[in-house]
Amino acid sequence: MTEANTAPTPAGPQPLWRPGADRIAGAQVTRFQEWAADRYGAPRAVPGDPAASYAALHRWSVDELERFWQAAADFFDVRFSTPYETVLADPAMPGARWFPGATLNYAEHALRAAEDRARAGAPALLHVDETHEPRPVTWAELRRQVGSLAAELRRLGVRPGDRVSGYLPNVPQAVIALLATASVGAVWTSCAPDFGARSVLDRFQQVEPVILFAVDGYRYGGKEHDRADVVAELRRELPTLRAVVHIPLLGADAPEGALDWSELVSTDAEPVFEQVLFDHPLWVLYSSGTTGLPKAIVQSQGGILLEHLKQLALHTDLGSADRFFWYTSTGWMMWNFLVSGLLVGATVVLYDGSPGYPDTAAQWRVAERTGTTFFGTSAAYVMACRKADVHPGRDLDLSRVKCVATTGSPLPPDGFRWIHDEVAEDMWIASVSGGTDVCSCFAGAVPTLPVYIGELQAPCLGTDLQAWDPHGKPVTDEVGELIVTNPMPSMPIRFWNDPDGSRYRESYFEMFPGAWRHGDWITVTSRGTVVIHGRSDSTLNRQGVRMGSADIYEAVERLPEIRESLVIGLEQPDGGYWMPLFVHLAEGAELDDALRDRIKRTIREQLSPRHVPDDIIEAPGVPHTLTGKRIEVPVKRLLQGTPLDKAVNPGSVDDIELLRFYERVARDRTA
Repeated sequence: MTEANTAPTPAGPQPLWRPGADRIAGAQVTRFQEWAADRYGAPRAVPGDPAASYAALHRWSVDELERFWQAAADFFDVRFSTPYETVLADPAMPGARWFPGATLNYAEHALRAAEDRARAGAPALLHVDETHEPRPVTWAELRRQVGSLAAELRRLGVRPGDRVSGYLPNVPQAVIALLATASVGAVWTSCAPDFGARSVLDRFQQVEPVILFAVDGYRYGGKEHDRADVVAELRRELPTLRAVVHIPLLGADAPEGALDWSELVSTDAEPVFEQVLFDHPLWVLYSSGTTGLPKAIVQSQGGILLEHLKQLALHTDLGSADRFFWYTSTGWMMWNFLVSGLLVGATVVLYDGSPGYPDTAAQWRVAERTGTTFFGTSAAYVMACRKADVHPGRDLDLSRVKCVATTGSPLPPDGFRWIHDEVAEDMWIASVSGGTDVCSCFAGAVPTLPVYIGELQAPCLGTDLQAWDPHGKPVTDEVGELIVTNPMPSMPIRFWNDPDGSRYRESYFEMFPGAWRHGDWITVTSRGTVVIHGRSDSTLNRQGVRMGSADIYEAVERLPEIRESLVIGLEQPDGGYWMPLFVHLAEGAELDDALRDRIKRTIREQLSPRHVPDDIIEAPGVPHTLTGKRIEVPVKRLLQGTPLDKAVNPGSVDDIELLRFYERVARDRTA
C-alpha cells in the first residue's frame, strides 16, 4: 500500500485556525451537549477545552448510540405522527432497523419554516444562473408550489412508493418536485441534464418511474445545450411513465403529450403530507457503476431526516440566519444534502451553471451576490483558483462567509493555505468526507475544533469511524481502510432490484462482515483528526461527480477503431486529478487527432463532459484477471509509483507482460 500523504506525528503541527470563544459558546453543538447532558446523560463540556469536550461527546454518541439518536430526535423536535416503539430494534449491519413503528414526513419538516409568519416572506431558495442575478423563492411560495404539485401528482395517480424522476439542473423546480414527491410518499430520483441518454437510462430503467420531470435544455459555460432528443429517447425507453412534465428552461414549447410545469404549480393547495414509516423510501441515489449497472441506493425518509438534521445543525452549524451554498448538480448526492438545508430553516442557494464561467472566480461571486454564509465547493475548484491566481478576499466582499467547506476529494495542504491567505485568515475551513452511500459525512466539520492543514477536524457524531489494517485491527497514526463499526440512520435500507440483499452485502460488508468498509484509505490521528488518502477502489471521482469505468468503456468501445480500453482516475499530490484513457486499437486503426477528438466527443455527449480523459494513450493491450475482468486497481497503483511486485499478484493476471507497459508509462511521467 502506498500513502498519498504522510500522517502527522502525535506532536503534530500547530493549528492553522482556532475558533474564538464566542463561536464555541454560540455553536449549536455546544448547546446540544449541555442540553443532552441535562436530559440524556451525555458528558458535559470540559471548561476551556473544546477538543476534550467534543471527544467526550463523540465517544458517548457511539457508545450510547440509541440514547444519542433519541436525544437528537428530541432536540430537533422531529414530528412523529405515530410514536416509535424503540430507537434501534436491530443494530446488525446490514439490516439495522431504526425507530420501528414511527411515522413522519421529510417534506413536512423541510417546509416547517414556512409556518412562521415572520419568515413566510423571507427567501427559502435563492436561484442563481450564469447571469449571477439572484432570484428568490419565498418560504410561502415554496410551500404553495409544493402543495399544488403534490395535489397534481396525486391526481395523476402517484401513490406512496411510486418512483418520480427528474432530468433537471440545479433549479427551484427540482427542489419543488423533490418535496412534492416526498409529500405524497413517493420516491424521488434524479440525473443532471449533462448526462447522456444511456447514462440516465442505466439508472432510471432500474427503478421504473411513473413520472418524469424534464427540461428542454440547460445553459453551461455561456452556451445553450438542447436536450429535446435525449428527453424523447427517455420517453421511448421508460415504458412505465404515466406522465412527462415539461420545464421550458430554454423557452421551447412542450412536446406532444407532455404536461406544462406552470399549470401544475398554479393553484393554492395546502400541502398534504403523507405520514410514512420511518424506513419508507425517500429517494434513490446511484453509485458509479464500476462493474456493471450503477447501484440504485435507497435511503429512508426518517433516516435522511435525522442524519441531515444532525449534520447540518451540529456539524455545519447552520440555522435560520444562514445562506447555504454548495456547488453541485442534481446527479450528485451533495444536491440532496444541499436541499436539506431547508430542514434547519436556512436559505438554500441554488447555482445552475459552470463553476468557472465567465472566469475562475465565478463561485466566489455567487457567494458575494447571495450573502452566502456557508460556502461549499470541491477541492478541485479551490486548487483551480489557486493556480489561476484568484484573490476572492481582496476583490470581493465575502464578509458574511463563516465557513469554506470542500468535498469530492481530499483538500491538499496548499488548498488549506490558499483559503487562509486568499479568502480570510479567520476562516473556518471544513474538508469533509462521506459518500453517496450514506448521503452524509463520516468525518469533517466541527465548529468548536481547530483546523489542521491537510486534515479533517474529527469523525462525526454517531459515527464510529476507524482505520483498520488488513486483519481488521484498528490502527492509529497509520493508513488503513475506512471502517464504520455501527449503523447510521442514513445507511441504505436496501438496493433496488436486490431482493436477497446480496449486492448490498458485497458492496460494504464482504471484506469485514458486520462492519461497513467504504473504500477509502484514511488515517485516524492520535489527536482525533482524520486524513483521507483517496479511494481504495477504482471509481472515477472527478469534480465530486463519480462515474464508473464501465460507463466509459461502453461508450468508447462502440467506436470501431477501439478494441478495448482502460480508464484510470488518479488523485495527484497537488490536489489535481489525472484521468488517462488507454486504448487498444483494432487492427489497422491509428490513434490520430481525429480519433482522439471522436473519443472525447463520444464521452462528452453520451456520458458527461466532466469525464473526458486528460490523455488518450495507445496501449498494446488491456490486462485482465484470470476470469476475464479488466484490471484497474493494480494499474492505478502502478501509475502511482508502486512497484509491480507489490501492485499485483502475478498469478492473478492473464498477461503480466502487459503490466510492464503501464509501469513504463508511470516511470516516463516522473522522469
